[in-house]
Amino acid sequence: MGVSAEAIKQLREKSGAGVMDCKKALEKCSGDVESANKLLREQGLAVAAKRSSRVASQGLIEVYVHAGGRIGAMVEVNCESDFVARTEGFKQLAHELAMQVAAINPQYVGAEDVPAGEKVNPAEVCLLQQPYIRDPQKTIQDLIVETVARTGENIRVRRFARFELGN
Repeated sequence: MGVSAEAIKQLREKSGAGVMDCKKALEKCSGDVESANKLLREQGLAVAAKRSSRVASQGLIEVYVHAGGRIGAMVEVNCESDFVARTEGFKQLAHELAMQVAAINPQYVGAEDVPAGEKVNPAEVCLLQQPYIRDPQKTIQDLIVETVARTGENIRVRRFARFELGN
């Protein structure tokens, strides 16, 4: 089945996947952009799961200052290679994570970091489980998985800090 260039372009904008990946997904889904986007997201989860055991020792530290200098956040995001750490997609992810930390004030990176016995809602206090501030339908983990699928490398949030004037 032939897939239109417009459908490929539309899917690329939604998913961030490559042209050939979009074309193959659209062919499998009979040209349905929403189904193809869901398929690409599932494939991204599979890629992320495969790559999760790889060492992520490169990366960058992103700083975000908000509200006239009253709130700031610093996030260390790691990947496998310096090459990926210098890409715009990775830098954008780090920036979005720093903004999330400044806006929502998580206490831990993931649920595994919560001390034993502490009764908390992971969606409120764990960065990776929080709804993404720009799209509440996604979690921060979903945002990272999308970037893993695009870059082909393992990505981890190692640590973060949030500062608020007067606190």
